[in-house]
Amino acid sequence: MASLPKTNIILYTSGTPNGQKASITLEELGIHYEVKNIEISKNVQKEDWFLRINPNGRIPAIVDKTPTSDGKTREKRIFESGALMLYLCQRYDPENRLNYSYDTDEYWEVVEWLVWMQSGLGPMQASQSRQHSTVQQKLTINRTETRRLYQVLEDRLAEQAETAGKEGPWIVGDRMTIADIANFAWVNWAEWAGIDVEPFKYLNQWLDRINERPAVKRGLDVPEPFVMKEKLKSKEGEEEYAKHHSQWVMKGQEADQKKHG
Repeated sequence: MASLPKTNIILYTSGTPNGQKASITLEELGIHYEVKNIEISKNVQKEDWFLRINPNGRIPAIVDKTPTSDGKTREKRIFESGALMLYLCQRYDPENRLNYSYDTDEYWEVVEWLVWMQSGLGPMQASQSRQHSTVQQKLTINRTETRRLYQVLEDRLAEQAETAGKEGPWIVGDRMTIADIANFAWVNWAEWAGIDVEPFKYLNQWLDRINERPAVKRGLDVPEPFVMKEKLKSKEGEEEYAKHHSQWVMKGQEADQKKHG
């Protein structure tokens, strides 16, 4: 295994699907990093100091202060989870554990599924909230589209199963990649969106397989323990969790409305 440089990376994150993409990637690569918990319920992501890291005021983001190979100091910010994952693989995954060599067919397939998630599954599932929607028609449309996107993943995994080894199938090739991590981070919150994954045979197995990985378990608990699945097992826990998350969503929207409305 190629030796990695001693890293000096700060991860600015919160316990959301997008935040978990970053922490799982860092954990899977075995990269040393420091965590800064961004309390989105208090709109910390909208403060001036954070906007200098991510002008869009969203998590996750990193600041990489790792010196260059010739010892020069540097301070590189990366925001947007997809860009962050590609950056980490490019700089700190020389053996392509989570990706493939640049410009191979597999590399571009990983990019395709990463962008597909960023532009489709992530935004659609984020807008699907059974607890807080006040427009039933929109709720039904969002849920239907989210299920359609789950079926796209199911079909892809079924196709991959035809040639998969004993550890697969994976979205691309013969290993788990950042394409899997990015999509997993959202599918793993299916309960919160009111989506049942049981009817999706390959997707459900893929979800369980990823959840069993030690690095994934560690990444899910950054910056705080991941309790959503446990909370949703009871009505009281569901209501408590819904109240907590609705508050930070509303505060963020109110802040944006006040500034840009």
